[in-house]
Amino acid sequence: MNNPALVVAYVGLGSNMGDKSANISKALVLLDAAPGVRVVRAAPRYRTAPIGYTGQDWFINTVAEVETSLQPLDLLKLMLNLENSLGRVRGRRWGPRTIDLDLLIYGREIINTPELVIPHPRMHERAFVMVPLADLAPELELPGWGNTAELALSLAKVQLIEPMENNI
Repeated sequence: MNNPALVVAYVGLGSNMGDKSANISKALVLLDAAPGVRVVRAAPRYRTAPIGYTGQDWFINTVAEVETSLQPLDLLKLMLNLENSLGRVRGRRWGPRTIDLDLLIYGREIINTPELVIPHPRMHERAFVMVPLADLAPELELPGWGNTAELALSLAKVQLIEPMENNI
């Protein structure tokens, strides 16, 4: 990373409505096309059981590593706008959605405001986040929670998560 103004952030992506894989692909393209954001790489996609509200279809999830010059709240607002443009309708908490974008990590920042909490407050409890994040950054240490690879391994033993066939 040559530009010191750029920050590495990790974004969780999920979908369980419509063409789930296409929804994730569209979100990655739109995120990469946004001013001040570049998608560096995305983890393989996983098929995951819903958590919270279980009376819904399984999800497809991944995590993207991005470089951004946007401030955390501006990146979050961009992500919310992308969700809306891709047909996200907010209804039941943890319910079905065409697309879900979560700002998981923003550099080494620790933020705790009513609008934004970073690192994401529940990411360490979710295999659908930790497994793809560990694919991208297995050595990453999450303050107070531990190593991404170790967290991913322990969560994958107790939560349903399957690699997608023909992962692209």
